[in-house]
Order: sequence, then structure tokens, then C-alpha cells
Amino acid sequence: MPARRPAPAARGATAIADRVIAKIAAQAAREALRGVPEGAEPPHAMVVVHHETARVRVSLELEYPSDIGAQCGAVRRRVVQRVKALAGMEVPEVAVHVERLHSAHSRGAA
Repeated sequence: MPARRPAPAARGATAIADRVIAKIAAQAAREALRGVPEGAEPPHAMVVVHHETARVRVSLELEYPSDIGAQCGAVRRRVVQRVKALAGMEVPEVAVHVERLHSAHSRGAA
């Protein structure tokens, strides 16, 4: 009796580099913020992937004044959603680091 071959989905493995997940996370943060304040750096992310789990740290700059807590919450939700949808990974932790606040007053002074 001939040996049965495994199903196509069981024949190999897929590995996604940390930097790919970081790119997805940074783009998701931009989407959640609906843009970047004038003169600000775009969000960037650092990721550690272990098996099918990604731990994410996003650094970003926000407009001042704004609801910082609400914006960080939106970033967390969007990052979890996009990483799960695009890479199939669980994201149990998204740490958001606000590096700088940008105000119209400070831009005018510059």
C-alpha cells in the first residue's frame, strides 16, 4: 500500500521576519492616526516574533492638543487587527511610546 502524502498545507513552514511585522505595525499606526502631524516623523515599530506571537513597540509623534489616550488606544487596536489579518499572528502586547507632541504654536515659532 503506497504511503499517503501530507496535504499541501502541511508540507512546509512559513517564516515572517520581524522587520516585516514591524512594517505592518508602523503602517497600521499611521492608518489609526489618519496621518502624521506636520513636521513629525512617521510612526516606527520594533517587533519580537516568537512562534505565532508578535510583541510590538510603536513609537510615534502626536498633534498637541489631542486625546493622547484615545489615540494610543486606536493605534493598539489597529496594530493588533492588521498584524492578525495580514500575518496571522496573535499580538498580546502593543506598547505605544509617544516621543513628541507637535503644536501649531511651536511650528509657527520655528
